[in-house]
Amino acid sequence: MSYVGPDFEPPRPPRHPLRAPLTVAVAALVPGALVGWLVWQAVGDSDGDGSAAAQTSASASASAAASAPSSELPGPSEDGKQQTGGGTGQSGGGEESGAPAGSGPLKGKVVVIDPGHNPGNFRHPSDINRKVNIGTNWKECDTTGTSTNAGYTEAEFTLDVSHRLRTILKKEGATVKFTQDGDRAWGPCVDERAEIGNKADADAVVSIHADGSAAGNRGFHVILPGSVHSGAADTRPIVASSRALGERIAGGFLRTTGGPPSNYIGDGTGLDVRKDLGGLNLSTVPKVFIECGNMRDTKDSAQLTSGAWRQKAAEGISEGIVSFLRG
Repeated sequence: MSYVGPDFEPPRPPRHPLRAPLTVAVAALVPGALVGWLVWQAVGDSDGDGSAAAQTSASASASAAASAPSSELPGPSEDGKQQTGGGTGQSGGGEESGAPAGSGPLKGKVVVIDPGHNPGNFRHPSDINRKVNIGTNWKECDTTGTSTNAGYTEAEFTLDVSHRLRTILKKEGATVKFTQDGDRAWGPCVDERAEIGNKADADAVVSIHADGSAAGNRGFHVILPGSVHSGAADTRPIVASSRALGERIAGGFLRTTGGPPSNYIGDGTGLDVRKDLGGLNLSTVPKVFIECGNMRDTKDSAQLTSGAWRQKAAEGISEGIVSFLRG
């Protein structure tokens, strides 16, 4: 999701994290060119501003939301947006039609998957532009998300990866719930997305996205909540657990897809800490976002539009979730 809109601010200058390096060993068979990525440092930002370099596509997507056709949605957005009970007819949070979880190692665990944006958001600019309280301030309910230059939308991508991820996790025995499954006209808003995970008392929540940055900016990054205690937001109880979840997902994603970690956010760690995202600020359970790649870069978009690669992406994210939940 290009991070513009509700939880994603317009482009910002690169972040220079103030933190002590924490080495994260990532074991994987990755092409020689990516060997340098195999050992990277997780950045700790318990007190920093947490505003990492924002995706350059974010501002573009917000302004284009109202006028762009469905085949060419704007670039940036956040973690989701809709107003609670906002005229969409359905509230999201469904668990694959109530299908029972399997009997695998994750039996008894609840995972909430948050597919970023909604394919119908672009038809409801007034609804998704409505401001909602994200704890620290007010931001737009949601955005349209970004798209590849050829028109493959972020909303389509996030639902596809989320469906693949759900299938894998249910085989592991987890109970899986969605914040939305393309079953509502728009949304939900970022505050409702957080609420769905909280009400489910989820053991882990993962918000799936793809960025909309400038061409040449490549790679994935996992967004972790910074320490926030303001208004309705208090992330202090989930900062450590969310970091553990995010590090496991980053490692699994790198091993399974071959990377690389973002070359424009996170200083090569594949991790970024943010304090301005309502989806994280309002969460009371472990939660992270993953930007699987940059839809505006030709190399990344070639992967993001490949079903085989999306399957690998889902497997990598699942690997991290399973590792986190099993300890």
